[in-house]
Amino acid sequence: MAFGFTQAFRTFGRLALAGAIGAGLAAGDVGAEQKTPSPGSAKALFGGASLPTQGPAQPIGFYAKGCMTGAVALPTDGPTWQAMRLSRNRRWGNPAMIALLERFSQDAVKYAGWPGILVGDIAQPRGGPMLNGHSSHQIGLDADIWFTPMPARRLTAEERQYLPFTTMLQKNKFLTVDPKVWTESRARLLMLAASYPQVERIFVNPAIKKKMCDTWTGDRTNLGKLRPIYGHDSHFHIRMKCPPGATGCTPQAPVPAGDGCDKSLAYWFTPAPWAPPKPPKPGAKPPKPPREMMVSDLPKACAAVLDAASVVSMQAATYGGSSAADGPSAASGPSAASALAAAPTAAPATVDDDGELPDVGPVPNDKPAMQ
Repeated sequence: MAFGFTQAFRTFGRLALAGAIGAGLAAGDVGAEQKTPSPGSAKALFGGASLPTQGPAQPIGFYAKGCMTGAVALPTDGPTWQAMRLSRNRRWGNPAMIALLERFSQDAVKYAGWPGILVGDIAQPRGGPMLNGHSSHQIGLDADIWFTPMPARRLTAEERQYLPFTTMLQKNKFLTVDPKVWTESRARLLMLAASYPQVERIFVNPAIKKKMCDTWTGDRTNLGKLRPIYGHDSHFHIRMKCPPGATGCTPQAPVPAGDGCDKSLAYWFTPAPWAPPKPPKPGAKPPKPPREMMVSDLPKACAAVLDAASVVSMQAATYGGSSAADGPSAASGPSAASALAAAPTAAPATVDDDGELPDVGPVPNDKPAMQ
């Protein structure tokens, strides 16, 4: 690669740190255990909401600082998808996201040679900060897709809760994709996900991005949407643009032009992202722990979202029925999202793409400690 990738990799590979980092990343998680949120914090209040609001669907705020109204749920089962980790109650999203996931699952079978997708976290019923794990996934426009193909049979609730992840990384090697695990169909799946115009970016492990840069021989138009970030070795993270008409949604800045196989990727193969924080100066006061996010820290509308009336039932918010008594007859049918149309386009202000190249690490990433 033009930026001397091989040389940078070899140089960093000599560091004693490399083995430890490789082992940690192969485990699939970079991040500390989550503290139990305090009562009254934004995490506690939004994490305690069991059903979404009534009314129109709107994402409010930014992906990592917001909430949502009018969410719908991805059905737990569809012909080409299964939802995972059901006990978390995180299969809620903006109707545009749910509709995209349903279409993507069908296209994955048709065009990528994939048997169907396993869907991880989308968002909580009213969005907002999650009780643990993600810093984003707050406005219903983020979703995690496992690199594990959907099995031919329906998994039980217990299997969905405890099925282990499969990392794409090689053990005891620094940022190296395991050739025994990685397949061409996974590469096709990623590029299919990036092909939709409403998808803003796809977060993947830096090793996976490098693998795609080195080996993808098809159309590279959307390769730049694959963004390297900590974790994301056993799943990838789809982020949608703010939907048309969502005036309260703050979009992220568009990805830079090009395929992303440049210095922004080479950065991840240097010591910088993995360097521990600098120790405090002798005699300096220890830094205060970060303050918990409160509802007042979110967009003003999020306080009203917490107080808004709930939909009648999860069944109603999934299939559009009137009550839980509607029964499971539509358990593998289309969701409520599939019938909703888009509103006119709006152009709210953007937020800069600062979070993709952190200069201190390891840090808690966009992936839960147990997804």
